[in-house]
Amino acid sequence: MSSSCDPQYAPIGDVSTALMLIDSRLQSVYEGKTATDPEQRRMVDQFAASLGAAGLDDLLEGTCTLIYMYMNWLRQACASQDEDVVGYSVPALVATMRMMPRTFKPEVVPMMAGLLIAAGTGLSPNLWRAQYGPWTKDEMNPLEATAVLLAEHINRIAGDDHSFATRLISDALGRLDEEEV
Repeated sequence: MSSSCDPQYAPIGDVSTALMLIDSRLQSVYEGKTATDPEQRRMVDQFAASLGAAGLDDLLEGTCTLIYMYMNWLRQACASQDEDVVGYSVPALVATMRMMPRTFKPEVVPMMAGLLIAAGTGLSPNLWRAQYGPWTKDEMNPLEATAVLLAEHINRIAGDDHSFATRLISDALGRLDEEEV
């Protein structure tokens, strides 16, 4: 039986731009820069302003698609080890969120955990979230940070390969492009 949150009904969004922003944030973390690096924040804010409302919606959908793709990869990796992706990944990610109270206010942690669980069980995080009303401004930084934490989690699983999660998505996008030609 199909769910209204089935990924086949979800817009994909601007995955390439979302990936670029998440990778940029990840690289800053690996270089030891803080999440509040003023130069990077200024550039991200300027870029976001240039997108307009429709572009920001596409970026938001693209970020949710990344979360879905990352959780799908984790689900497959966990299945090969007879592990449950939700039990393996979500508690560690939520614990990390709780250690970052400036990025993850306590009231957004359940929503971000829900996004991860939705994606981990094969549902579209964006469509799952839509059931609870429109996205709020207070959820934007936590959404980005959730995608970064998830990518970093995958990079650690891949033997501390700092670009594995980015290559994972880039390769998938490349295969899609080849299929379309």
